[in-house]
Amino acid sequence: MQPAQFGLTHPSFRSHLRALWYITANNWRHHWRYPLNALSDILQPLVWLAPVYFMGQAFSVNGKAEGFAGYAGTSDYMSFIILGTALANFIMSVFWGMGFSLKWDMDGGVLEANWMTPMPRPLMLVGRTFSSLVTTSITSLGMVLVASLVWGFHPTGNVVNAILTVIPMLIGLYGFGFAFAAVVLLLRDANTLVDSGSFIVQVLSGANFPVLVLPKWLLPVSMALPLTYGFDAVRGWLLNTRTLLPLQVEMAILIVSMFLLIFIGLRTFYWLEKRVYVKGTFGQY
Repeated sequence: MQPAQFGLTHPSFRSHLRALWYITANNWRHHWRYPLNALSDILQPLVWLAPVYFMGQAFSVNGKAEGFAGYAGTSDYMSFIILGTALANFIMSVFWGMGFSLKWDMDGGVLEANWMTPMPRPLMLVGRTFSSLVTTSITSLGMVLVASLVWGFHPTGNVVNAILTVIPMLIGLYGFGFAFAAVVLLLRDANTLVDSGSFIVQVLSGANFPVLVLPKWLLPVSMALPLTYGFDAVRGWLLNTRTLLPLQVEMAILIVSMFLLIFIGLRTFYWLEKRVYVKGTFGQY
């Protein structure tokens, strides 16, 4: 008998898009079934920002953070940190969406069943992050609006160029996510990996401070991360801060690294996935 007689067809680009849509819609419904969690996504960053505001005031002179301005090129440290926090939310979204989604499937006992579907594995991971990227955009915008009312947020630059900078940065971030998901698949410990991995990336990329304050031995590591130039360029476009490199150079780095990270991330994912199969630990949680 032919597969079509059973209502089965070979996977196609259209069927993959349909599956991607269903995964995204399912995660979207799941997220908004718990509205208090969505509200905490807005309020929790504000709780962490409050001590930063008062500490900054304590080290300011006549309301201006002169020491901070020496590194960042602006004394508006709250706008600097609010913007970095909003962008860091997307790092968390990809890390949790890709890495922890595998752990959810492991705990639910459906990972093997999902992995047997005729659908590319990376596409399944992307589907788990699509809805979270939309919800992260909504909650980050809400966080910025609330923070601007409480502490002030004063973007004075080019919003369009800032958005165009974020796009290759987010796509490149998926390269991190693919490799990270494979590590979770290998080690089967998502919580520690997600928390430590996302924290290290945020620190080294300068999400909440100018990377120039890092120790000299750690600064080259930070400069090797494409996300560092993403944070730096977005702040340069929106806040007119002093950037590490000319904005055009940073944009070129982001575009090149976008393709490079996706390639490396996919190769790492397929290599570690094969290793898990060879070791026979795929079903061991």
